Amino acid sequence: MLHSGHVAFFEEAAHYGDLYVGIGSDKTIFELKARKTINSDNERLYMVSALKTVKEAWINKGSGILDFEADLEELKPDIFFVNRDGHSVIKEELCKKMGIEYIISERIPHGNLPSRSTTALRTECRIPYRIDLAGGWLDQVYVNKLHPGAVLTICIEPDYEFNDRSGMSTSSRKKAIELWQTDIPEGDKEKIAKTLFCFENPPGTAYISGSQDALGITMPGLNRFYYDNAYWPVQIENILKPDVLSWIEKHIWLIPLYPRHKEYDVLSGTNINKEGTEELAKAADDCWLALINMDAEAVGQAMINSLKAQTKMFPNMITEDIIRQIDNYKDLALGYKISGAGGGGYLILFSENPINNAIQIRIRR
Repeated sequence: MLHSGHVAFFEEAAHYGDLYVGIGSDKTIFELKARKTINSDNERLYMVSALKTVKEAWINKGSGILDFEADLEELKPDIFFVNRDGHSVIKEELCKKMGIEYIISERIPHGNLPSRSTTALRTECRIPYRIDLAGGWLDQVYVNKLHPGAVLTICIEPDYEFNDRSGMSTSSRKKAIELWQTDIPEGDKEKIAKTLFCFENPPGTAYISGSQDALGITMPGLNRFYYDNAYWPVQIENILKPDVLSWIEKHIWLIPLYPRHKEYDVLSGTNINKEGTEELAKAADDCWLALINMDAEAVGQAMINSLKAQTKMFPNMITEDIIRQIDNYKDLALGYKISGAGGGGYLILFSENPINNAIQIRIRR
């Protein structure tokens, strides 16, 4: 969906020299976003090629998040130019390896026009995403039967269209869209979450999607779901205090990694035990108290402790690539974790200072 934000982006890029544009194929968009494009790749190519700032355009030859790699090798440009929400560490590393300058757009709208995004212009779907801040995996019975504990989530407004399989509860969100199309319905949010959980996990389901996903996208604000040998929490606490939520928003920064590979198996080589489950539960409790008290250092340390406890039991959550990215950012933040079950997605940083080229979120009130 071509809009003024794209045109302003191209105008900004064209200041650096002749502008060549590679667009994602319909196949690639479906692989990354799990949805069909509104305009076909040939139609999008026609419109982009017609813009006076664009010297040449094409449909990228490859697939996945680096679908342009072969085209980059062929063109050998001086500069690679991306939007902030199109930035990823692996794109930046590829350009560094190829000796190409990597520039991230300041996303400056033209004149007095509003800043536009395709997500905002599409028939608006306001169904949220969710981030689990600590305790992830404790919503699974094979974990919480060893020791009870809580999962902490925040409900995220859909300002960005997060990649499929990125640990932001995209699978549960797709099921919610099937049920309700554009937004979470009014009413008792726990009952609504149960409806979604049952719809996503019908009788005979081999792998039960954890209920923190359905609850996390359904219940606004900051949530604490406490599990004790059950798929559904025995206790739910919800915080909607504006000062707490605004404080969290100012401290959360997301760095895109890449979507989880389809063959990714986080349950391979697990070492789930009572000691690890106790450590995970304690980290979640510490994180909850720190969030309520708005103690940034304590939140950061609790997030790190939660990730350490998770990866002791689920070592496949972390890959060498992810470790390298954590090493790049850990000195800039008070704490960090991986979105969802890891293996890709987003590096979530907790920092009092801005993180360059990172995404910030809004918590649903």
